Amino acid sequence: MRNIFTLAQTDVHPTTHAVLGSNMRAEAGTGKEVIYLAAGCFWGVEKALWNTPGVVTTATGYMGGHSPNPTYEQVCSHSTGHAETVRVVFDTALTSAADLVRLFFEIHDPTQVGGQGNDIGDQYRSAIWTTTESQLHDATALRAAYQEVLTERGFGPIQTDISAAPDGDSTARFWYAEDYHQQYLFKNPGGYECHARTGVACPALPHN
Repeated sequence: MRNIFTLAQTDVHPTTHAVLGSNMRAEAGTGKEVIYLAAGCFWGVEKALWNTPGVVTTATGYMGGHSPNPTYEQVCSHSTGHAETVRVVFDTALTSAADLVRLFFEIHDPTQVGGQGNDIGDQYRSAIWTTTESQLHDATALRAAYQEVLTERGFGPIQTDISAAPDGDSTARFWYAEDYHQQYLFKNPGGYECHARTGVACPALPHN
């Protein structure tokens, strides 16, 4: 379990990705889409995603809660309802939401209840927020297909919640995390990284 009390904190909101050199606040546009993925501690999740071909930019943040402008300490106190989440902008000519969702399922244990590995609490829950109808369709279909495979291997029900991303006025929307959380494992090589994987591959959809 990571030590949350040894981090140097700032209130800076950077725009340039420390690894990719892209704008962390880039929006969807021609040939680009956004998807939000929560799979436990967002440090390791972000690293897996920025290393994925076709990903334009990533950012860590908080999503799915009921408090505006949440801080890390508030989220860790389990008082905001937010999950640690990675915002992903990707190039649809180079990858797809389905590809990213398959990776998402494989880098954590979506059947674990109440956290990931030794990281226990609602902030570490498994969730996907989509921004298009096709993303929602594919994510839901992949969850069902993966459940069949996991059940055959003796795993329990997938806990991943899948829903459309809330609008910008909702407190449940994505809130960018503090500067020290952005690309944390690039800035702190060898830092804490949690992936409670099942070791089971997620099948591709027929059209992918």
